[in-house]
Amino acid sequence: MPDLMKGKRGLIMGVANERSIAWGIATAMAAEGAELAFTYQGDAFGKRVEPLAASLGSEILVDADVNDDDKMDAAFEKIESTWGSLDFVVHAIAYSDKNELAGRFTNTTRENFKNSLTISCYSFIDVARRASAMMPNGGTLLTLTYQGSNRVTPFYNVMGVAKAALESSVRYLANDLGPDGIRVNAISPGPMKTLAGAAIGGARRTFRQTAENAPLRANATLEAIGGTAVYLASDYGACTSGEIITVDGGYHVLGMPQPENL
Repeated sequence: MPDLMKGKRGLIMGVANERSIAWGIATAMAAEGAELAFTYQGDAFGKRVEPLAASLGSEILVDADVNDDDKMDAAFEKIESTWGSLDFVVHAIAYSDKNELAGRFTNTTRENFKNSLTISCYSFIDVARRASAMMPNGGTLLTLTYQGSNRVTPFYNVMGVAKAALESSVRYLANDLGPDGIRVNAISPGPMKTLAGAAIGGARRTFRQTAENAPLRANATLEAIGGTAVYLASDYGACTSGEIITVDGGYHVLGMPQPENL
């Protein structure tokens, strides 16, 4: 059905390029009539995001570093002064030192642990607090996770712990903000050929392995993930909150590879 998001305004955080999951969600939202604002971190990413945002008719582009309270204050102040309110936020932000995603998990350093949890998990809590204050009529908060949160996944290490914390935060935020009519959910795609995914060791092998063994024999597409986000943020998702929605071709249900791949 067309125009599922007509009349809704949303903030997209985490677009790096046209292959980003956040961009797939943004294009799906825009196709259904949503009005969008975008954040970026630093001039280099700003130059990448600006033409993409413009292609969807977005006129709000703000620098927002989740480690910098002043920049976060300024970003949300600009959105509030321009729109006054928000209907949804897509949080697609995560980071860890890629050198610590290889080798043994026991070698995780204190500094990278703190940095990974702050950027990948606490930032969503911080965004939820800021955004919920701009949702007087309710709204939707979405973030992105991965199955490494609950199953040991090679080359994921501390990011698995960060995503586990993020998923727990989704549940607690859903309970906190539910009385205000605000829904909080996460989408868990399988491996994707994104800038972030490429930073993880063995990415090509992982992508091939999941595509060959998933029940649908395919990895998720940006279009499928975008469509899931539209459902969650539209009126059809009115009674869905605190959920982790998996979009991975069914790979998460497997106990072992398909017989032909054993």
